[in-house]
Amino acid sequence: MAAPPIERVLIVGGGTAGWMCAAALARVAPPGLDVTLIESDEIGTIGVGEATIPTLATFNQFLGIGEDDLLRATQGTFKLGIEFVDWLRPGLRYFHPFGTIGLDTVEFKFHHMWLRLHQADREAAALAGEIGDFSLCALAARLGRFGRGDGADETLRASMRHAYHFDAARYAAMLRAYAEARGVRRIEGRVDNVVLKPADGFIDSLRLSGGETISGDLFVDCSGFRRLLLNRLDAAFEDWSCYLPCDRALAVASEPLALPPPFTRATADVAGWRWRIPLQHRTGNGHVYSSGHLDDDDAQAKLLAGLEGKPLEEPRRIRFQTGRLREPWIKNCVGLGLAAGFVEPLESTSIHLIQSGVEKLIALFPDRSFDPADTKEYNRQSALEFEQVRDFIVLHYKATERQDTPFWRACRDAAIPQTLADKIELFASKGRIFRRDGDLFTDVSWLAVMLGQGIEPRAYDQLVDRYPLAELMRQMSRLRAGLTATANALPLHAAALARINAAQ
Repeated sequence: MAAPPIERVLIVGGGTAGWMCAAALARVAPPGLDVTLIESDEIGTIGVGEATIPTLATFNQFLGIGEDDLLRATQGTFKLGIEFVDWLRPGLRYFHPFGTIGLDTVEFKFHHMWLRLHQADREAAALAGEIGDFSLCALAARLGRFGRGDGADETLRASMRHAYHFDAARYAAMLRAYAEARGVRRIEGRVDNVVLKPADGFIDSLRLSGGETISGDLFVDCSGFRRLLLNRLDAAFEDWSCYLPCDRALAVASEPLALPPPFTRATADVAGWRWRIPLQHRTGNGHVYSSGHLDDDDAQAKLLAGLEGKPLEEPRRIRFQTGRLREPWIKNCVGLGLAAGFVEPLESTSIHLIQSGVEKLIALFPDRSFDPADTKEYNRQSALEFEQVRDFIVLHYKATERQDTPFWRACRDAAIPQTLADKIELFASKGRIFRRDGDLFTDVSWLAVMLGQGIEPRAYDQLVDRYPLAELMRQMSRLRAGLTATANALPLHAAALARINAAQ
């Protein structure tokens, strides 16, 4: 006989994590499922998650939120990828695009053909140029242009992929309106006590500061680093500071840029890195750094000195510990967002990890028996995805030629996860990239960052030699010319945003 269904879900904490969960549950909730979110206006949110990756479009489509409506409501901009400045060594930069790079053939990946030219004679290497020369996203980003395929050849148009920059607080407000319109109830208050059931240690109810007690069946912890619910269940944390030593961040908004570029910028600094995220109404800026290598005041001075406009507020200081909960789902409680773990936002994965957690919760939505098989699978998938993100971030720090500061020397010499070491070794040998276990990051992502961080394969797939070099050069020349012409024909990013705003 089937166990009784979940009748009441309590979400603790608002912000992006809480309201993404509430909105998604409101979208799929069967009759009789009550969803309540508890948050306090007295407790602020981190609110720096203003850059995303393309997967968010799927979540918004699931909710029925249109792209243009999203950008208008959140003062958002488009994002074609991330520009990395000074990561390999000072003075160099590269681009991690979201779209494809080149065109694969039936037999071969494009980058093996590119590597053949790159490793051939001087003329072929000059034609090969940089790998970004064959990315429509990278070319458009350089020009400050953006388009959703208008007027482009279908094959070239398919190589475009984008995400968004937006005001995270406005996005949460948008989701709150969506959720409340579909029956989600919000309670203003602070959780003072988490009451457990004596028989099995499951959460029974929450006691609020005003004296009210609220019971539930399933509890979702979106309380950030405080982990109000999961800490009561003795959640164990796996510390990754041995791989990622940064433990501080500063965030500040500055004046908007006159022409907001369609990409995020991450600039390496003496003991970490600085971000720049262009929105329509302001620019988000931040500095992620290691307190063991840089004083807080010096970090703030570097952040403010690097702004491209006047600051609009005092910088906010954030302390964090990189790592994840060993089990983000314990008994009848699931942690989302910062409550589940934190990997610095170098590749803009914070909001995606919330989204992925919500999607897994819906896919494994329990009944009141809380079958351990569901919990185990959720925790297995969560651990794998967090570790994949960790490895990709560590790659940026490990593969560097920088030796100019103690921080970068420590990063170069630090041990790395074996999973990452194996991936680097395989690529360095013959440029081979294999995605495993549903890896979040595409082959293009690994290719762009591996090459950008100076990992040059010793050889390429020799089966590519079946193509005569002269013919391969002609094909590559035509492809490069076509991509360049398409990028130049795209509208300016600012013009694309203006058209969206005018259509309101």
